[in-house]
Amino acid sequence: MKKLITGLSIFLGVSISGIAQSANHDQYKETISYLQGNSIYDRGVMTFFEEMRDYGFAHSDPFMRDAQTLACIFMLIFFSLKCYEMMAGDKKLEIMPLLRPFALVILLMWWPIFCQIIAFPTDLIAAKTEALFGTQNDTNNALRLDRAAYMIEMADQLVEYQAVTEMASDQAQESDKDLGTVIVDGVKGFFSDQILAPIVQMRIRMQTSLQLLATQIIELVAIWILRVCVYIIFMLQIIYSTVLVILGPFSVVVSILPAFRDAFTTWIARFVSVNLYVGVAYLILYITGRLQQYALEVEIDKYEYLLSTGGGADRLEKMAWLASNGFLSFGLVIVAFFVSAIAITTVPSISTWIISTSGISSAATTAGRMGSSASKSISRAKLI
Repeated sequence: MKKLITGLSIFLGVSISGIAQSANHDQYKETISYLQGNSIYDRGVMTFFEEMRDYGFAHSDPFMRDAQTLACIFMLIFFSLKCYEMMAGDKKLEIMPLLRPFALVILLMWWPIFCQIIAFPTDLIAAKTEALFGTQNDTNNALRLDRAAYMIEMADQLVEYQAVTEMASDQAQESDKDLGTVIVDGVKGFFSDQILAPIVQMRIRMQTSLQLLATQIIELVAIWILRVCVYIIFMLQIIYSTVLVILGPFSVVVSILPAFRDAFTTWIARFVSVNLYVGVAYLILYITGRLQQYALEVEIDKYEYLLSTGGGADRLEKMAWLASNGFLSFGLVIVAFFVSAIAITTVPSISTWIISTSGISSAATTAGRMGSSASKSISRAKLI
């Protein structure tokens, strides 16, 4: 009975210290937010990508004059070839093919506006998927911080559980020994309560802190792998779109020549495909965000069960298993982060599935052939 009272007093003392520590869980959330970032995907970096997305539209002038000069030269070459073909009698006079170079030169004069018009549908898709992602990311970030608070509370509970268990085991082994006198018993009880218990608790807390540190390091590595994959995709989109906008006029100029007629339509296909990166990336982040939400909620439910007062021996058995596992995480969230990192790398291939370069080129070529056939029919009708 005396040993039981001693064990309960130690448990109550440790519980009071745990309650005092649980009062700092909000501060611990702020610490996690500072160390791991204010969101799963850092808001500052994502804002930087949003600001840089339209960089090419505002800086498309450096090569514009060179492209216009080349356009004039290639127009002269084009008209010379057409005139030679008509003079040689190989082809008849066709109006529509002769108007195409003029249309391309006019397009060069309004190049930034043309690029924004081409990017407008993809911007609409990106805006809608970004709204879905933003809502989901806010939910996941709140769950991430709640889970971090549960994890530190779980660490405190493990310290209490292991300290009480070890002290009770030691005292049970010594209960069969002959202690001699009541004075010796009193001195021994004082030693156990005042000196031995804090030492045991400190040792167990150091072990639990190491487990918590290892868990947080693995989770931080998983989060940063996910962030690096996401940042690479968005950075590639910015680089590709900027290069396509700034150097795109040369594709327009080259397409004046018959040998490079499909260069401009290929540029359109690639530009639309690259601009789809943003919408597809946010859509994938939304879908994987649902997976992350499920993993976070499942682990939070597990922590809540282990921290509850019910469950009895079954709860204590599961807590002992978690203590001997070496990590204070169930692994679902870490796996969800890795799966999200793998999924986001599929953005370029999915974008090319939606907009195929060969598909747009063939469609544009077909449209050009239809226009040429129509012009031939009109010229024949006039001759009749």
